[in-house]
Amino acid sequence: MPRLGFTAIASGRIVFGKDGRWYCDGEPIANAAICRLYSRALEVDASGRARLVLGEDRAAVEVEDTPWVVTGVDGSPETGFTITLNDGSREPLDPTTLSVGADHVLYCRARGGHRVRFLRPAYYALMRHADTDAAGRIGLRVGPRRVVLSPPGA
Repeated sequence: MPRLGFTAIASGRIVFGKDGRWYCDGEPIANAAICRLYSRALEVDASGRARLVLGEDRAAVEVEDTPWVVTGVDGSPETGFTITLNDGSREPLDPTTLSVGADHVLYCRARGGHRVRFLRPAYYALMRHADTDAAGRIGLRVGPRRVVLSPPGA
C-alpha cells in the first residue's frame, strides 16, 4: 500500500531479462540507478522465486535466465579472476563453477551459489585468457589448474 502517495515499485510486470536489463511492462527501464537498486534489492528464495524487496514494498520478478549477470572481469591466470555483477558487487571467480550453456553462453556460480550468466563484454574479457589444448578443447588456466570449457553435448 502506498504511503504518502509514493511507492518504490510499480504495480506493472517486472522482468529481469537474459540481456541483463530490467523491464517493466515490456519496456526497458532506462534509469541506471533504478536498475542498480533493483539488482541490489532482488531476493531469490529456495524455490527459485524472485522478488524485489524495498522496505515494506514487495514485487514479484520474472527472471528470463539468471537473477544476476556478470558485467566485468578483472585479473589474470596467474592471480585469479574477480567478477563484477550487475548489482555492483565483486567476488572471486571460482573457475571450477564455469559451464557453457545453450548457444555457447558462459555461466558460473556467484552470490552464494546462484548460477549467473556472463554478458558478452565480460565473456570476452575472460576468454581472451583461454587457450586450446592438443585435443582442441578450449580451457582456462587459473594458477596451476586448467579448467576445460565444453559446450553441452560436446
